[in-house]
Amino acid sequence: MFFFILGIFALIAGFAINTPALTFSRFARPLKVAGIILIVLGLLTSSIRQIDAGQVGVISLFGNVSDRTLNSGLSFVNPVATVTEFDIKTQNYTMSATNDEGEKQGDDAIRVLTADGLEVVIDLTVLYRLVPANAPKIYQEIGTDFMDKIVRPITRTRIRDNAVYYDAVALYSTRRDEFQTRIYKTIEVDFRKRGLMLEQLLIRNIDLPASVKKTIESKINAEQDAQKMQFVLQKERQEAERKRVEAQGIADYQKILSTGLSDKQLQYEQIRAQRELAASPNAKIVIMGGRGNVPLILNDN
Repeated sequence: MFFFILGIFALIAGFAINTPALTFSRFARPLKVAGIILIVLGLLTSSIRQIDAGQVGVISLFGNVSDRTLNSGLSFVNPVATVTEFDIKTQNYTMSATNDEGEKQGDDAIRVLTADGLEVVIDLTVLYRLVPANAPKIYQEIGTDFMDKIVRPITRTRIRDNAVYYDAVALYSTRRDEFQTRIYKTIEVDFRKRGLMLEQLLIRNIDLPASVKKTIESKINAEQDAQKMQFVLQKERQEAERKRVEAQGIADYQKILSTGLSDKQLQYEQIRAQRELAASPNAKIVIMGGRGNVPLILNDN
């Protein structure tokens, strides 16, 4: 538009000095030509709009918003129309209790009341993107600051609405995934009605009251002690079973010896032992079986 406005001024100046009585009236024609050229150049440059990658353009003319969106690249539009660009890439909105971590300065975490009346602090990140076809509707009904008007209030409200169905401990541990799925479904519906697409909802942290934390820690320690004692008892049972089996084996062995061996078998085993001693190169005293038990000395020297 700069060249267009400059051309208008040049054309007006050309007509203003187009008077023979003026000494510089000879510049009137060149100024008119230059003005016309600048106006044409201004109209051409104003008609060509460049939209960057990952953006769409919304055309508005004197308050009327066109349903047509401009995709990335060069496009021809009315030179007096206004083109507003919207980012259609994935965006994130973080609400955190840590300073300088979220979109808002300071503590911006979501504080909710659970079913048992305890206050829980939730850090959350919302991943979403604008649907390109809905950009004119968003521009007309909401404006360019839809992040503060739609994303933030809907997310915080839906989390508070759904947290009342869960106890604080369950929300922190066993039912955390269920809670995240539930709020995702409700927020996704609201976003879709507004022309946004919810891609992912990330619960980054759930902070419980100090009293609840101590209770959970005590419960975990008690469960660990119980598991340790269960292991010790199991080990003792196994050791007792081993000793019982060992004692039973010894008893069975002794029973077999006392009832199953005859005098002849014992005499046979005695003879075998004496033969093994006799085969040794060392001198020995061997007591032979019988009534006299006469010892026999064997010496290989």
